[in-house]
Amino acid sequence: MKKILLSSVALLGLATGAVAADLPSRRAPAPIIAAAPIFTWTGFYVGVNAGYGWSDDDFDSVALADDDNDGGFVGGAQVGYNYQIGSFVVGLEGDIQYADFGREGAFVVGGTTYDIDNSDWFGTVRARAGVAFDRALIYATGGFAFADEANGWTVGGGVEYAFTNNLSAKIEGLYVNLDNDDDFPGFDGETDFGVVRAGLNFRFGTY
Repeated sequence: MKKILLSSVALLGLATGAVAADLPSRRAPAPIIAAAPIFTWTGFYVGVNAGYGWSDDDFDSVALADDDNDGGFVGGAQVGYNYQIGSFVVGLEGDIQYADFGREGAFVVGGTTYDIDNSDWFGTVRARAGVAFDRALIYATGGFAFADEANGWTVGGGVEYAFTNNLSAKIEGLYVNLDNDDDFPGFDGETDFGVVRAGLNFRFGTY
């Protein structure tokens, strides 16, 4: 009888242990930690810019009414797209600019008076290519430039830094060369100027 009781207690203990093993654990599950997203320059962006521009045209030998007005404010807006491949970033950007510099006046050639009225705006459509160091981007840029009845080319470079996931700031320099369609007799209507500007971009869909 004693042996039967001991065997019953042992079986009961084994059964209780098996049932306890099947019960869910009361310990809290391990927290799930999401991996921090990796920053990328890929995406569309829009922005504004402002800076200084100065001209160096081919009419320097002609005395004009405002001969000293060859430098001033430049400001405008840009839109573009970047695509990042590893550390390399390529993209396309277009901008339109107000330019408060250039020369105005008139001169006489062969008894005919010619007016000079430089454009107070210009635009560019440029490719960009550079190297990204995480949130810093160093790039070169170049492409097509236009203004009123003139068109030409531009080249330059800059540095851009993303201080949040969607906002970035840049400093950029451009050299612009335009050829007027209505050149004056005896003069080359080519106009070239430099621009240094700072910009702020809002970038869409960073992640």
